[in-house]
Amino acid sequence: MEAALDNSPGSVSKSILYEQPLNERVRTFLRLESLFKQAAHHVKRGTEWDSRATLSCILEMLTVFGNTNLKSEVLKELERHASNLKRLEKNPGIDHRQLTSLLESITERMDKLHRINGQIAGELKNSEFLTSIRQRGAIPGGTCDFDLPSYHYWLQQPARKRTDDLFRWLDTFDVIGQAIQLIIRLTRDSAELKPAIAESGVYQQTLDANLPFQLIRIALPATAPYYAELSGGRHRFTARFLEFSILEDRARQTSQDVKFELACCAI
Repeated sequence: MEAALDNSPGSVSKSILYEQPLNERVRTFLRLESLFKQAAHHVKRGTEWDSRATLSCILEMLTVFGNTNLKSEVLKELERHASNLKRLEKNPGIDHRQLTSLLESITERMDKLHRINGQIAGELKNSEFLTSIRQRGAIPGGTCDFDLPSYHYWLQQPARKRTDDLFRWLDTFDVIGQAIQLIIRLTRDSAELKPAIAESGVYQQTLDANLPFQLIRIALPATAPYYAELSGGRHRFTARFLEFSILEDRARQTSQDVKFELACCAI
């Protein structure tokens, strides 16, 4: 989910975007994108708590990278995108300059990934300091000062020292992070948001199984009193619009017809 501004002329309205990945690969990429954004926000700030937040993101990244061979997954996805884009080269209606630029970007990121020897962030996985924090982090409140005196000592170092360490650790994800960002951008840009209506607060759509749908995106005005809850897979998806309330135990599906914008991204 993300907020977005409507940049059309004369418009200052704000909308909220809700996304539903349709396969495990895109789901993993979106989770990593969220962690990259959080880390980028906190690493620029010098407080102890921002350093904690940044390091927490780094440790979560390591967990994600430990669960799958992401380097191979990202390379496969880049190769698939390159193959699909190359089919458009003979299409006279295509902006060939932009197409060439995209193919060059994909090739550049693939070359950089191929030059990485061994596992992504392998040196971080072998760090005794980071491993101790990662293990204690599985315990609620387990990273208190008395639990990890070495972590407490590091957090008391000058902000410049902590920031340098954090940037060095984040740099180990830079190459694959750029590749993932490119894949996500290509996926999102593959379909435009178009008007749709959810009758009585629910919308269902069957997807063409012959097309490689990757992602569903829904935009709602930020002023709407409901949010979108999406579910589905590669064959169909459902969007339910629920009335938001912190006070009620369970969210209720609105009975109103909901106007929204929808993009079914296939590339």
